[in-house]
Amino acid sequence: MRMGIEMEAYKREFIEFMVDSQVLKFGDFTLKSGRKSPFFMNAGAYVTGAQLRKLGEYYARAIHDHYGLEFDVLFGPAYKGIPLAVATTMAISELYGREIRYCSNRKEVKDHGDTGILLGSKLKDGDKVVIIEDVTTSGKSIEETFPILRQQADVEIKGLMVSLNRMERGLHSEKSALHEIREKYGFEANAIVTMEDVVNCLHGQPYKGTIYIDDTLKRAIDAYYEQYGAK
Repeated sequence: MRMGIEMEAYKREFIEFMVDSQVLKFGDFTLKSGRKSPFFMNAGAYVTGAQLRKLGEYYARAIHDHYGLEFDVLFGPAYKGIPLAVATTMAISELYGREIRYCSNRKEVKDHGDTGILLGSKLKDGDKVVIIEDVTTSGKSIEETFPILRQQADVEIKGLMVSLNRMERGLHSEKSALHEIREKYGFEANAIVTMEDVVNCLHGQPYKGTIYIDDTLKRAIDAYYEQYGAK
């Protein structure tokens, strides 16, 4: 991986926030795909009110920078996308005074009370939608989410925002999952930070007295990307 030198302050803060929250870990992990990875991200580790408030603010700033605020709905796919959508719509309201509706899907259609497959706001024809997720490794989740959105209403998807771009190959090519999403669906896909940013921030540099990425782990990360990295 080729590392840059400069990094926006909020990206460095977000990386340190992921480490503090024990969301981003380093070691030896087996992913759902079966790949052995030297790092792992679990957005489910954001569990406190303070963590979710800060997380929503980071997402809100990134969405503002990439897509602006001229959209109507923030859609968070079940299940991890639900608290992300809620926290970020609250942060957009607090930081920018813009009222965005939140929407998520259920895994099973509900046939009584608040019926249907959606939670939160209903989707309307003409709605502009931003999708929010924790991380996209292969793009599989968007393949599941995209038809749900299209079945509900004639919406315009402005883009996808994830917290971490793992920079790995997607499902169907040597390109990254985010690149594949852009090509297949025709909307932008961006991340608050990339693994390149993470390595640039933490390699050989102590954070609160700990070096999280030493030279040995850096070699393991490089080897991982030699095998699985996007081209």
